[in-house]
Amino acid sequence: MSGQSLLVPGKLSPTRSVPGNIRRPEYVGKPAPTPYSGPEIQNAETIESMRLAGRIAAQAMAEAAKLIAPGVTTDELDRVAHEFMCDHGAYPSTLGYRGFPKSLCSSLNEVICHGIPDSTVLRDGDIVNLDVTAYINGVHGDNNATYLCGDVDEESRLLVERTREALARAIKAVRPGRQINIIGRVIESYAKRFGYGVVRDFTGHGINSSFHSGLIIPHYDSPHATTVIQPGMTFTIEPMLTLGTHEYDMWDDGWTVVTKDRKRTAQFEHTLVVTDSGAEILTLP
Repeated sequence: MSGQSLLVPGKLSPTRSVPGNIRRPEYVGKPAPTPYSGPEIQNAETIESMRLAGRIAAQAMAEAAKLIAPGVTTDELDRVAHEFMCDHGAYPSTLGYRGFPKSLCSSLNEVICHGIPDSTVLRDGDIVNLDVTAYINGVHGDNNATYLCGDVDEESRLLVERTREALARAIKAVRPGRQINIIGRVIESYAKRFGYGVVRDFTGHGINSSFHSGLIIPHYDSPHATTVIQPGMTFTIEPMLTLGTHEYDMWDDGWTVVTKDRKRTAQFEHTLVVTDSGAEILTLP
């Protein structure tokens, strides 16, 4: 296990501006989004728009990831992704979502999810999760991945590699007619082979014109996840695996979620549409 010191909050830069001609999600400037009341099954036009949103989100994440190196700040990664999305006519979905102040989430080491980009400097041996969502043509595309910064210890490297594999296995398990809990069953059974914790309180979600539609995708075998998978459904799968407990603490900022034992954690995510035979990944660059 890496001997890195634990993270502490850094300093936030001013809010980045978005050109006025770029369409904003309805929740910007409001304390919370309007609850989604539409269908979980999307039409062909919506799915095609989500392909575009997903592609922009994936490309923005890839551009930011190119900068990952010791000495770079998480705020700089945010700047690159923000500018890429705006340059391609997309709004960074996290910016202003329930007051979130930045255009991506940057979650390092013991941070499970929702880390806020700031003056924190990446160190040799860190693992860095970037979570990027783009909004364009009235829909969202959401993805994340965990990257290695410099010379990363073997235990952390394997955690990252196996979390990526957990997502791949979960995507392969998606089939019309199966219940949603097949996704969590596959992830949890794979993670248990290595003694990893599986985060339970933060999940995948339905996504379309709404950032979070209300459909919940657990990453463990939940007996309550009995919704039947149907063609045209759009949702994310985003397993969060840990080297220790699945329990967590929240920083005072109300966003940054860290493992209770402060052991490392990794995450990967794609936005999917269910097809007649499986699932298509919409967040490919």
